[in-house]
Amino acid sequence: MNIPKTMRAAILAELNQPLVIDEVELPSALEVGQVLVKIGVSGICGSQIGEIDGAKGEDKYLPHLLGHEASGVVHEVGPGVRFVKPGDNVVLHWRKSQGIEAVPPRYTWRGKQLNAGLIATFNEYAVVSENRVTRIDPGRDMEVAALFGCAVTTGFGVVENNADIKLGESVVIFGAGGVGLNIVQAANLRAAYPIIAVDQFEGRLDLARQMGATHVINAAKVDAKAELITLTGKRGIDVFIDNTGQPAIIEMGYELTHAQGRVVLVGVPRKGRNINIYSLPLHFDKTISGSHGGEAVPHLDIPRYTRLLDTGRIQLKSLITEHYRLDEINTAIARMRDGRLSGRCMILMDR
Repeated sequence: MNIPKTMRAAILAELNQPLVIDEVELPSALEVGQVLVKIGVSGICGSQIGEIDGAKGEDKYLPHLLGHEASGVVHEVGPGVRFVKPGDNVVLHWRKSQGIEAVPPRYTWRGKQLNAGLIATFNEYAVVSENRVTRIDPGRDMEVAALFGCAVTTGFGVVENNADIKLGESVVIFGAGGVGLNIVQAANLRAAYPIIAVDQFEGRLDLARQMGATHVINAAKVDAKAELITLTGKRGIDVFIDNTGQPAIIEMGYELTHAQGRVVLVGVPRKGRNINIYSLPLHFDKTISGSHGGEAVPHLDIPRYTRLLDTGRIQLKSLITEHYRLDEINTAIARMRDGRLSGRCMILMDR
């Protein structure tokens, strides 16, 4: 097999520290169901910032690689792989799709094992399970294609599968990052009204307007709760979608949805930060539920959403607002944290 001996990668060596950019050794052979992809473009999701910050508690797998949204070209395939072949353009995604779920790859860094799970994309090459890649047609914009790895499939899946938004329902999207902007866009396709995007940064709210938000609220400048009450009236909110993982915001959404309202949690609170709600309405018609990547099925959903893109029903290129090289990834992460980065930033793997 033609497997490169080494590659550059961004490594999470310690929690709450910058990623380490270094050379990593690849395995010498692929296992059953593994696919070697030459990564072209990787997005950064808020989930990776949560991993860096240890939001879920102790990380037993340090050091390890990160990233779950990318596009690239299949370089080699292991035994048993049926759905992709060398030379195919593919989207890499963290949700399971068709094909084999292989064992995780065994990378080596500084003489020791480097963990990666079933997918990692902050690296020049990736050994991933067959069921974490979906083939796309040649000639597609590979930057846009990378967004189908998480931002699009999660955002649209939240609207389709978790919230099941009906025509004319009121929707609040709290947090207008990469996933939130696609939730706005999908809610617009469902003819929701009003579609209210809430964030702390004007750049993100400007993009939310472009994606179809009928109203925007800058929570850093006004009382978001009071504004939402004014906009939705006595009836309350039909659907409240939280992307922040902040307990106070989740509690507010639960309070402001009406008796048959739905609260959908996309963001995950830090371990130990629990929500406090009065549960009686849950015994009747109010619901609160968590989303797992919008319950997306990539090999079925990506072709559907691609048709929407091809016919101009959705826009994705405008969501990509900045580009960085791999050795600049910590700068990109810092800009995401402080809100200077409005849309999705893409990490370009070419040196």
